[in-house]
Amino acid sequence: MRVVACTVRDFRSYGDARVVLGDGLTLVSGMNGAGKTNLLEAIYFGCTGRSCRTTNEREIVRFGAGAARVELEAEADDGRHELSVGFAPGEPKRIRIDSCPVERLVDAQARPLVSVFLPDRLELVKGPPSLRRAHIDQFVAALWPARISTRRAYSQTLAQRNALIARIRATGSTRDSLASWDMQLARHGVALMADRGAAIETVAELFARVGELLGLTGKLGLAYRPRSRASTPEELAAELADRVQSDLDRGFTAHGPHRDELAFRRDGRDLRAYGSQGQQRLALLALLLAEREALAAFTGAPPLLLLDDVMSELDADRRQRLIERLRSSGGQAVITTTDLEHVPGARDADVVRIAVVEGGLLQDARAAA
Repeated sequence: MRVVACTVRDFRSYGDARVVLGDGLTLVSGMNGAGKTNLLEAIYFGCTGRSCRTTNEREIVRFGAGAARVELEAEADDGRHELSVGFAPGEPKRIRIDSCPVERLVDAQARPLVSVFLPDRLELVKGPPSLRRAHIDQFVAALWPARISTRRAYSQTLAQRNALIARIRATGSTRDSLASWDMQLARHGVALMADRGAAIETVAELFARVGELLGLTGKLGLAYRPRSRASTPEELAAELADRVQSDLDRGFTAHGPHRDELAFRRDGRDLRAYGSQGQQRLALLALLLAEREALAAFTGAPPLLLLDDVMSELDADRRQRLIERLRSSGGQAVITTTDLEHVPGARDADVVRIAVVEGGLLQDARAAA
């Protein structure tokens, strides 16, 4: 599915603006603080129903406005689709696809897949494991939408087991009832580990190739590291049973897929601990590009890729390699930059160029080229 256009109202610095995206590269240029990142966030918000920059979505509403709204026009093999997300603080989001209300965009089939690179997303490499687990699960959901329910079922069962542990601690009741929850958690847990392992397997080799292309030297690896060694529900249930006393002492379940890790490696060392910030940034970019190409192989079309200020982090050779990779893999990409000269091929006729003027005004920059 291709995003044709995005209309934003009272979103961050934008009062009322509309941007038309190209079939390939769309470049968004402007001075620092003009609103380039805000525009990428709005597009992401329209594709997913959530912000890629903040968990406090009150921040997305323009100062002085009561609500923010993003509307996307998208195109697929079955025709045109319209997606809209409205948000007002203190109220439920109003999400619609083709005028029909939906509860969550991420569960909907008729929406564009999207991936985003922001400087702040470096936490995916160097932050806590929970961020990497969530990212793997999002990738699994994009690869195999029918498997979304596995992660949800595991989380719900884990919450039930933890509630039972808290009740046993508080009342001193028998722990025998934990056994049935152990088996339920184990069934969902083994399925979740299998999904995660298969997802990383599809992208690990691509990650190494793309990382090398971007100039990340050394032998690169991407490794899924599950907390459990179990391969069957019975084995995982036995591991949980062996740890019941320690779980009761802690007051929660300390073993299982909710403690898994994803490791970025270079020459056998974890980039989280031993990589420079530049190496970590290149690893993140390599992961997003590899996932995009893997999804293209599965779905037939690459997801929309949003790249914020990525060119300022790369030298001229790496910029050229990145643009060549984006063009050879096809699909849409939106790149923000303070200087069009930093983007190889920026003046080509097939590249859509948009200038962001401070105050949230968008201008077609092609005529100025």
